[in-house]
Order: sequence, then C-alpha cells, then structure tokens
Amino acid sequence: MDQHNIVLDKASQESLISVRRWSDKLITFRITRPSAYHFVPGQFSRLGLQVDGAMVWRAYSITSAQQEQELEYYAVIVPQGLFSSALKQLRPGDPVWLEKLSYGFMTVDRFADGEDFWMLATGTGLGPYLTILQQPEVWQRFRHLVLVHGVRQIAELSYQDQLCALRDQARALQLPATLHLVQATTREAQLPRSDGVTALHGRVTTLLSDGSLEREVGLDINAEKSRLMACGNPDMVTEMRELLRQRGLSPCRRNAGGQFITEDYW
Repeated sequence: MDQHNIVLDKASQESLISVRRWSDKLITFRITRPSAYHFVPGQFSRLGLQVDGAMVWRAYSITSAQQEQELEYYAVIVPQGLFSSALKQLRPGDPVWLEKLSYGFMTVDRFADGEDFWMLATGTGLGPYLTILQQPEVWQRFRHLVLVHGVRQIAELSYQDQLCALRDQARALQLPATLHLVQATTREAQLPRSDGVTALHGRVTTLLSDGSLEREVGLDINAEKSRLMACGNPDMVTEMRELLRQRGLSPCRRNAGGQFITEDYW
C-alpha cells in the first residue's frame, strides 16, 4: 500500500501499547483507539510516524476485533523501509498518528449470498481475516469458513494458536459455520498435520490450479456456493483473479453481485 499525504488535522495522535515479535521480520503491534474510531472488519487504517522530522504514512489492515478498545496490526519489516525501520524501533508509549477514517472494501457485507467463504492469504495478507473471523455475523452467515495461509517458511505461520482457539470456540458454542484451517509453505517441506490444521506444500495458486486445495478441504469452488477473498502478494492476487475468472466467478462490483474480492498487500 502506497504512502499517502495526510493532513495532521485529519488524524489523532495515539500511543503504542505493545509489540509482539514473531520473527526478525514479522511483528504485531497495538495502539490506543479513539472512542470515535469506527471500522468494518476487513478495512485498514492509515498510520503515521515521524521519521527525521517528516511524517511518513502507511496503510495497515486492522487485525483486532471490532469491539476491542485497542487497535492491532500485523506488519512485515521491510529492509531500509522508512516506515517499518522506524516502527521496529518503537517502544510502548511512543506516539503513532492514526487517520480518523478507516478505508477499504474487503468486507463480507459486499457478498450478496453464498454458503462457503474462502479466505486466501499470503504473508501478512492474513491480517484482514483475523478481524473478520472475530465478527459474530460471519459465523451465522456461512456454512463453511476456509482460511488458507501461504508463506515461505514455517516460522512465518503467525496467529495459529488464536485461529485454532476461534475454531474450537465455535465448535463449543455449536455455531452454524465450520472453520477449516489450511497452511501452505513453499520453501520448506510439507508440514505435519497438527490440531486439525491441513498442511500443504506449494503456492496457493498452484494448489488451487491442480485441485489439491479443494480436495484436501473437501469443498469445490464454484460461482453458486463459493465466495472468496484473496489478499497478499500482488503476483498471487493477479494470478488468483485469472484462475477464478476461468472458473466462471466474477469480481464483486457495487450493485452488480460477484463472487470474489481481492486486495494487494505486502
């Protein structure tokens, strides 16, 4: 997501609350949330940091639940990146600017109908789905929720405990939807199956093309029942759009239906 020129009077100064370091490149961070700040699960915030006396702005998908009093984000540290280099140095209490509006159209309410909801992600593209899966309505609306997270190495599979907890809580509450969790790695051998998580080896687009993704999950992707989101590496998103079109699915457009929504995310 590109840098934005944002006037400071359209933003509030918040404070960093905490940072969780998944690896040397992946972090989760939380900031204070203004009482008036509203977002729809799947949307993103524009955040600002002071770097060498100038404001630098970046967009990050919100990963915290809609009702939480804090805002959480999942980020990759880009080598020599102006924003992420400054972000890496932050400590609790340091200032972070938050634009007062939330943005984005990757929200479940854009789907008119459907039974199976597929959430396809690479890397930190996982972020929007973390808040969507904490939205009670999504568990009532669909029969099957399928989260596919593709990464290069096993160490990049963040949030797995939280996702398994959401799945298990839904089972305990006997919610209508079933959550299927799929992990896919490209640079390391296939993971062993654990805790009911399907482990595959290969790119997400390849797994869709060769049929192994649907076969392992036990569901077919089709225009009648399936609704999909794809978020992550722009190359993956571009290829995924074409694969879905070949299957007769179309992108969601305002007042025109559609079966899939995509968003580039690094």
